[in-house]
Amino acid sequence: MTAGQILADKEVKGFVARKLDSGAVTFGYRYRDKTTGKQRWLGLGLHGNITAEQARDFAKKAAGEVADRKDPQGELEEARAEAKRETLAAVNTVNAVLDAFEKDHVEGLRSGDQVKAAFENHVRPRIGEKSIYDLKRSDITTLLNEVKAESGPVMADRVLAHVRKAFNWQMVQDDEFKSPIVRGMAKTKPKERARKRILADDEIRDVWAALDQIEQPACYPRFVKSLLVAMTRRNESARMHTDELERDLWTIPGARYKNKLDHVIPITPAMRALIGEKPAGCKKNSWFVFSTTTSGGQLDGAKPFSGFSKAKKELDRIIAEIRKKEGRAPMKQWQLHDLRRTGRSLMSRAKVDADHAERCMGHVIGGVRETYDRYEYLDEKRVAFEALAAMVDMILKPPAGAGGK
Repeated sequence: MTAGQILADKEVKGFVARKLDSGAVTFGYRYRDKTTGKQRWLGLGLHGNITAEQARDFAKKAAGEVADRKDPQGELEEARAEAKRETLAAVNTVNAVLDAFEKDHVEGLRSGDQVKAAFENHVRPRIGEKSIYDLKRSDITTLLNEVKAESGPVMADRVLAHVRKAFNWQMVQDDEFKSPIVRGMAKTKPKERARKRILADDEIRDVWAALDQIEQPACYPRFVKSLLVAMTRRNESARMHTDELERDLWTIPGARYKNKLDHVIPITPAMRALIGEKPAGCKKNSWFVFSTTTSGGQLDGAKPFSGFSKAKKELDRIIAEIRKKEGRAPMKQWQLHDLRRTGRSLMSRAKVDADHAERCMGHVIGGVRETYDRYEYLDEKRVAFEALAAMVDMILKPPAGAGGK
């Protein structure tokens, strides 16, 4: 036989031997699929791995299947495809995809910790072990409904946004995967997501009272209080490092601030008390102010605090107990970020100049003033933060006979 030559068997129609360019001889069975009418080829094996008689027996069996209107090659392809799907399913669980997405896309982002927390607290426990190829729209809907019931509709939509990005990232590199997320799954409308919640005076007192009862993590009460007295965002305070402190100023670097600009906060006595002293187990000259990591059984400040969800649930539980014991209605759902908005509102109550209050929040005063006014307003900001601290102190210790909101 010469390369490319085909020899047909006289006993079994369609059974052939073909010589390849490499010199090897392969056996095969040619037939026409009775359903589609297409010519098909079923490989039976190489000469040497299989004898001509063995190949002929396989061809006879295939001929019988074709006579019964079956497609042996199609069934083989489907079996291989199913085996591939099973292999992919075993490897590509939701957890595996989230791990890869976090490593490739999330790490290093300013909001990276929030994305990881959303996955860890809401997604992985519910669908983490599922294969992404088995996910259905109903799985996502159930997930979002449970998050909504547990943490509110806004959190449900944040989880949806993070999962959508992860699944879109997976689709770019995976021909087999199609995201089950579709339009209409969101639990709120854009206007509804713009929060206006601030804490009333009695709610501030409840939060502070509950914080006094929390034993672990030890840094959590100081951390939560800093969100109000410094009007910071969650991660801005959580990642506070002593390298950012210089005398009576705290500079949050632009690399981890929302507007990408350095934000300088004068350290008032109230804030100084929350910063505290050097952790007993810290062997370095700098540390994370709010930390739970230990060395030799003592706090060492090596890593920033990150257990937000668990600690917040415990805080809410204690607040609920306080209000129930006093015969008051449950506290309306609230978030840590509401403290920042509350602080800004308290500055207005304290008659702080609106522009100075906005600068205390790190907001840029736009227009021509943004371009030409390079004065840092540190003295004005210090006065504003001290006014805020005084207002908080008055709320926590109202004058005799004064009514609280």
